[in-house]
Amino acid sequence: MPTSNFARFQNGDREILEKSGKEYFNYIEMENGNILVVDDNPSILKLFSRLLAQEPFNVCTAGTIEEAKLLLARQQFDVVFTDLFLPDGNGMDLVNLITKSYPELSVVVMTGQATIELAVEAMKAGAFDFLVKPFEHLDLVSLIAKRAVTQKKVINENIDLKKALSSKYRMDRLVGKSEPMQKIFRLILQLRDNEATVLIHGESGTGKELLAQALHYNSPRKENKFVPVDCGSLPVTLIESELFGHVKGAYTDAHRDVKGLFREADRGTIFLDEIGDLPLPVQSKLLRVLQEREVRPLGSGQAIPVDVRVIAASKRDLREMVEKGEFREDLFYRLNVVFIAIPPLRERMEDITLLVEHFLEEHAVKTGKQFKLAAETMQLFLKYNWPGNVRELQNKVDQALALVSHSEIRPEDLTIFAELKSAEKMPEQVPLSFEAYERLAVERALSMCNNDMAQAAKMLKVGTSTLYRKMKNLGLETSRNNKAKDHNEKS
Repeated sequence: MPTSNFARFQNGDREILEKSGKEYFNYIEMENGNILVVDDNPSILKLFSRLLAQEPFNVCTAGTIEEAKLLLARQQFDVVFTDLFLPDGNGMDLVNLITKSYPELSVVVMTGQATIELAVEAMKAGAFDFLVKPFEHLDLVSLIAKRAVTQKKVINENIDLKKALSSKYRMDRLVGKSEPMQKIFRLILQLRDNEATVLIHGESGTGKELLAQALHYNSPRKENKFVPVDCGSLPVTLIESELFGHVKGAYTDAHRDVKGLFREADRGTIFLDEIGDLPLPVQSKLLRVLQEREVRPLGSGQAIPVDVRVIAASKRDLREMVEKGEFREDLFYRLNVVFIAIPPLRERMEDITLLVEHFLEEHAVKTGKQFKLAAETMQLFLKYNWPGNVRELQNKVDQALALVSHSEIRPEDLTIFAELKSAEKMPEQVPLSFEAYERLAVERALSMCNNDMAQAAKMLKVGTSTLYRKMKNLGLETSRNNKAKDHNEKS
């Protein structure tokens, strides 16, 4: 037995493996899949080790359930072959443990002719396949092992693909696969090592604060505070004090020193939302803070240095405000070092499906309950104009989740949302680019056909291969469309 592998076990675990006095642990250093064989017959363990090593596979063997548990806890496997009758228990217990605790593992049960019923029971419990003893066709062992390892690799590739797509279409809590959002994601990454001042423009509900957070948490300041400030909600008489702080006695109710939000964000990022609502006198003092990198608390004659990155946002056109004399031109240029415009949701309708999935995932994480939207409901969402943008979309999803009594949100569950129901009569929103329109057309067809590729191709009046090629070019998942294969096989 290779001591290098055996030495990995702690003393208590080693005793369990040594109890039988037999060499049940056999490990072959290869690269084409890890296989665990569990049987109390040493001849069968040697047979499997010899057969599977020829492929080659990495093979571990165990003679009891307890040994198998130890190996499963300490090493990753792709396939487990297990007998259903073991010295320390029922092999079904091991099958149930694996399907519950290691759902990505394929389990193959081994049984005699008289206990095929148990094999069927194991298949129902989630086993991948079964072998009947005595093994008349030894090549079947290798064949099943190859199939099981291949399935595991496909599952892992699908998981990796989903993770890659998730990271591609998400930046922190920002979600979007449309070209405008992809440009924003690329810009965030470009600014990762940069602390430039950023000005964000976008309608209410488009996610300006989420974008500011993404900029902060992808910057060198990510370990320090992100301080959001809604300039439009600050009382006019207290704006200066809230931003820059005050000293005790600065005014009637100033009973103690207050640092102010700029000093609160020191070495971090301050996000000034709706900066266009700041009065001109405060704009002047803000400009001085940006120029001098210091604040002067109200009532104090001493300036205090601050190290703050400023990200500002506005739903109003600050250039237009400058022309009207409502916003300082010098402050505008000081803020407008990097400009990012978030498009309204109606101009990136192809993001709606992904956003809804994101909101449903968040709800599932919080509550443990899984929900989905019926295809007809998604059509209502895709036709609606969304004047409140992403915020309104999330609000509608949250309302539906609060009221629905089943796992699928259907159009009848939205009857209280008159604006959504009226969307059925509204003309469909047309994206601003041909690529976005193609993406939207493909997504709608798949949604209406419940992801059946053949049916969707017919609806779009193209061949199935053309649809696959189009989806690949658009960066859409093709792995989700297994129904096309089933349809072709049936036909």
